[in-house]
Amino acid sequence: MINPIGAVSGFTGISGISGMSGISDELDFTEAAKTPSPNTDFARMLSKGLESVQDAQDKASDLAVQVANGTLQDPAQYTMAANEASLGLQMTLAIRNKAVEAFQEIMRMQA
Repeated sequence: MINPIGAVSGFTGISGISGMSGISDELDFTEAAKTPSPNTDFARMLSKGLESVQDAQDKASDLAVQVANGTLQDPAQYTMAANEASLGLQMTLAIRNKAVEAFQEIMRMQA
């Protein structure tokens, strides 16, 4: 069972700021490339969240086909998968709407 809220609880990008203590006269770009920045952590977290929502949608779609064919033994599996996919999609839309709202608020500040 996929937890649609799990992607939100995995937010750890703030802890990556500790790399600032390694600043010296000579910058070591190879070391910086190995250390994940907060932006890549956020992008990775967002990507994982979207992939899990897509996986839930695919699973629900496959189970819907099995229900239509009559090959699925327990139709409750389809019901649970469809609800899980629906919740994941609703969560994704809510996050997108909040991101758009924040972007619009920032744009209003600049005007």
